Amino acid sequence: MEQLTPKQIMEELDRFIIGQNKAKKAVSVALRNRWRRQMIPANLRDEVAPKNIIMIGPTGVGKTEIARRLAKLANAPFLKIEATKFTEVGYVGRDVESMIRDLTELSVNMLKKEEQERVKEKATIMAEERILDLLIPKRRASAAGEEEEESPDQSREKMRMRFRAGSLKDRLVDLEVPDRALPIIEIFSSQGMEEMDMQLRDMFGNMLPQKTKRRKMKVGEAYEHLIQEESRKLIDMDRVTSDAVDRVEQSGIIFLDEIDKIASRDHGHGPDVSREGVQRDILPIVEGTTVTTKYGMVKTDHILFIAAGAFHMSKPSDLIPELQGRFPIRVELDALTKDDFYRIITEPDNALIKQYRALLKTEEVDLEFDDEAIREITDIAQRINEMTENIGARRLYTVMEKLLDDISFTAPDLKGQRIEVTKSYVLEKLGEFLDKEDLSRYIL
Repeated sequence: MEQLTPKQIMEELDRFIIGQNKAKKAVSVALRNRWRRQMIPANLRDEVAPKNIIMIGPTGVGKTEIARRLAKLANAPFLKIEATKFTEVGYVGRDVESMIRDLTELSVNMLKKEEQERVKEKATIMAEERILDLLIPKRRASAAGEEEEESPDQSREKMRMRFRAGSLKDRLVDLEVPDRALPIIEIFSSQGMEEMDMQLRDMFGNMLPQKTKRRKMKVGEAYEHLIQEESRKLIDMDRVTSDAVDRVEQSGIIFLDEIDKIASRDHGHGPDVSREGVQRDILPIVEGTTVTTKYGMVKTDHILFIAAGAFHMSKPSDLIPELQGRFPIRVELDALTKDDFYRIITEPDNALIKQYRALLKTEEVDLEFDDEAIREITDIAQRINEMTENIGARRLYTVMEKLLDDISFTAPDLKGQRIEVTKSYVLEKLGEFLDKEDLSRYIL
């Protein structure tokens, strides 16, 4: 992180997200502040609280994408969860602490993968030796006075060369593999018990003796399996768990989507009395508490929370005051214009047009888009957003899929051809949806 300044973070986000500079600036500073906090003296480090962010804006303008790209950039444990999944304590559903348990699980898997990459070279050497043991069974003692044509070492080296050349990958070998058959347990219970099923499986798995079974598999498949097995042996799981918990506590990011749906507009009326209860339950997690997970206690004091919501029917001030105070940074995202749509569909590294070109290239079809056609696509998407619900850039997915469904369907029969999408083709395929509002309402 010391190599990424806020300006560089923003440049990286610009590769995938068009516009929304205020939001990108806020998250860039928040991410850089995590590194700054690590650099200050230890006595002050624990006092620096993360500056949580609320992103306010309609659907499809890039709120989730900003948080997702930020976490990838920081190589931090990242969890996206909808606030509507949670219920107040006492109701049936998920309890808010489960988000910390999920984040810790993600962090452990993340560290495990990193460790596997680190020990892969050593595991590969060990797996190769085990494959050679399977390919060259121990020889019987030779008859008295009979001289072997070649020593075991020579034949092993010959076999090693053949294995590395790939000439043995289809040969079958017998391999002992763990038998993963565990008792099937299903628990139907109230909130907070959703992971009891997995915990009981783990417990039974550790208590029962490890069973193995013999399987015939090809050398190539057995080699991959043995690399995984040797990697697991080389990894110190206690250290992985400890580092994973530390990474969650110091650099974890939770993206809390749909937070506007738990903002209570008419306090105490109607059936949604649990909304405010969910806010009260989320509050200690955001302000800092200790959550019990199967990997130990996890403190949430320095986890960065990024909340997001459209706030069509409510406003941030409808959240309980204590929760508002825990989200000091408010960023309003702009609604997308036709020019933004044009840039979204053409500029980013994962632009829709680049995706469709790559997909059809697999069928040996060259797909080209006329600039006028692209303008027309963005114009149609904008007009349909105005005529029906405004779902932002997500409308482009609908329009593009409808536009190219015939080409996608017939692509295997068009090998070697070059197809150009023109403005007239766009109007021919999508024009009727603009003429008939009821049709566009249901189809697009």
